[in-house]
Amino acid sequence: MSTWAPDSWTKAEARQLPTYADPIALDAATDALEKFPPLVFAGEARNLTADLAKVAEGKAFLLQGGDCAESFAEHSANNIRDTFRVLLQMAVVLTYASKLPVVKLGRMAGQFAKPRSADTEIQGDVELPAYRGDIVNDIDFTAAGRQPDPQRMIRAYSQSAATLNLLRAFATGGYANLHQVHRWTHDYMGRSPWAKKYSDVADRIGEALDFMEACGISPETVPQLSQTQFYTSHEALLLRYEQALTRQDSLTGDWYDTSAHMLWIGDRTRFEGSAHVEYLRGIGNPIGMKCGPTLEPDALLRLLDTLNPARIPGRMTLITRYGHDKIEAGLPKLVRAVLREGHPVVWSCDPMHGNVIKAANGYKTRPFERILAEVRGFFAVHRAEGSIAGGIHAEMTGQNVTECTGGAVDVTEQSLADRYHTHCDPRLNAGQSLELAFLLAEMLNVEMAERRRAAA
Repeated sequence: MSTWAPDSWTKAEARQLPTYADPIALDAATDALEKFPPLVFAGEARNLTADLAKVAEGKAFLLQGGDCAESFAEHSANNIRDTFRVLLQMAVVLTYASKLPVVKLGRMAGQFAKPRSADTEIQGDVELPAYRGDIVNDIDFTAAGRQPDPQRMIRAYSQSAATLNLLRAFATGGYANLHQVHRWTHDYMGRSPWAKKYSDVADRIGEALDFMEACGISPETVPQLSQTQFYTSHEALLLRYEQALTRQDSLTGDWYDTSAHMLWIGDRTRFEGSAHVEYLRGIGNPIGMKCGPTLEPDALLRLLDTLNPARIPGRMTLITRYGHDKIEAGLPKLVRAVLREGHPVVWSCDPMHGNVIKAANGYKTRPFERILAEVRGFFAVHRAEGSIAGGIHAEMTGQNVTECTGGAVDVTEQSLADRYHTHCDPRLNAGQSLELAFLLAEMLNVEMAERRRAAA
């Protein structure tokens, strides 16, 4: 295999990258980014790899969630706080159900670029470049707005830095207090008639916290109860941006992408010999890879050999995205191949991307029932194959949006227009996200009971 360098991807086949009209302006923007401080540190990325190695062994569970695509317009402290809060609430429910630590990984502080099915968009008789995320161009359908602008990378970096700063403060400054997180869940459920069916679980969590406090275990005596470890991730799509934030670690000499703790490669860019595979094979960060119906077992194994030749536990997370009606037919062959070859991977379920439909009123949506069905299918496959269902990857927000139909909150096709705010694909709202966590907790209860029986 050829020698890797941060720019060796430029010699490989690149798809899903924008064409900038002014190469001088592009170079100026990336030169500036190269001089900026790293957003995350190599040691943090190594810590995440170690945490994910525990997930691969069945000793932890991965919760990855956040926006489909972050936007400049919706960037605010309240939005960041609300999404962080819901992820914490979900994590507490999952921790209690599984009795396992939950690795919390946000699709935040960098999830700006989006792949598109076509290079251009046509409205009426006007054809313009497709919207590729705020880091590239503007969502407004105008000739000026749709031109890729390299200065947007600078703005995306600045917004990511601000988001990370707030997330770090929330994670370590007392906002993640375990008792407070449970109170949020309890208060929310008290206002939601649908939540009565999950009140038993919530009450048991409260009783466990009360017992711990009676034993002298409280946020005052155990600092870990008032803080948490929170990591960030995004799709490594805009390679000029990622390259500009690639740094050599002074301790190990290894290269890391300091734009996020984890990067993943999407369904459209993970083909063999792609520029994106070439870039990701050389960085020390943990890597995610989307796996769907078009990926065959032999190709998956070759990609794993390329991206993780040393078979480092925790380096590779395989994020499956099939669709509720395809996962039980398509996933087993991949699981069997990975088990046969002994690759140490985390298996995580993305139940979002394979379940997009167009509502009768024209809105793109995802029915909650299909999302849940894919998660159930994911667990069923891994149980049948003797593998470990390790995580969930969800597009969600802490806001009360109406973008995905169904769930106990009962968003209907008619109510989609009420609060449909996404810049890309439909997201689970706060109530749907929490409901998914409770339903996932039920599955994890069954899963852990099966593991205990098998080990007895």
